[in-house]
Amino acid sequence: MPSSDEYRTAADPEATVALPVVTDEQVDPEVDTEVGKTEQTLLEQLGGFSGLIYSTLPVLVFVPVNTFAGLTVAIWAALGVAAAILIWRLVQRSPIQPAVSGFLGVGLCALIAQRVGEAKGFFLFGIYTSLVYAGVFAVSILLRRPLVGVIWGALNGHGHRWRTDKLIRKLYDLATAVWVVVFGARYLVQSQLYDTDHTTWLAVARIGMGWPLTAVALVVTVWAVRRAGHLPAEKADKSGAGTESVPA
Repeated sequence: MPSSDEYRTAADPEATVALPVVTDEQVDPEVDTEVGKTEQTLLEQLGGFSGLIYSTLPVLVFVPVNTFAGLTVAIWAALGVAAAILIWRLVQRSPIQPAVSGFLGVGLCALIAQRVGEAKGFFLFGIYTSLVYAGVFAVSILLRRPLVGVIWGALNGHGHRWRTDKLIRKLYDLATAVWVVVFGARYLVQSQLYDTDHTTWLAVARIGMGWPLTAVALVVTVWAVRRAGHLPAEKADKSGAGTESVPA
């Protein structure tokens, strides 16, 4: 008696690409390992937990110094803090890429503030960066190429075959949508505070909507990747176990 798989293959001769079936019971330990390595790599690129703290220091210094000493002094104070962090990481022989990026970011924000002539200009770059990111992530969902899936596939060599699995694509859609909400919320809240000249609250929103919301989005992203639980395409082709055939 032919199996259901044989009937399906006979009905669809082009069904040659093997993809894993995602079930609640099937969790690939290799995916958990890859996710763990990716989490560690991302954290290292952000400078570790200390880097998350250091990134808020220029903002914490800028606002009170501006209040008591004026914009010019506040700009130099923020730049000084960013430079001190960079030097400190050099002395500790820690990864300096996050500190270099942070210093350049503070420099750009300071330049904008100086050109605008108001302290709130320090936050303008971050506000519009959030708008651009929200738009890019949203468009990727509309194009049925959610960025979370694209980035995960690029980092781990999975390619784009996950797009043929509707459940996996929906999981990546969800994770990408969370990033849209995070960036969109940052833009809406901070742009409103910018327009109403609430510089102090801008700083509070910058910090409060920074790493805390990023952490939430990362948790959802990791959950989506682990829930997808699919093998790299080349391994799926070799194993043939726990897979179903879908049109190429």
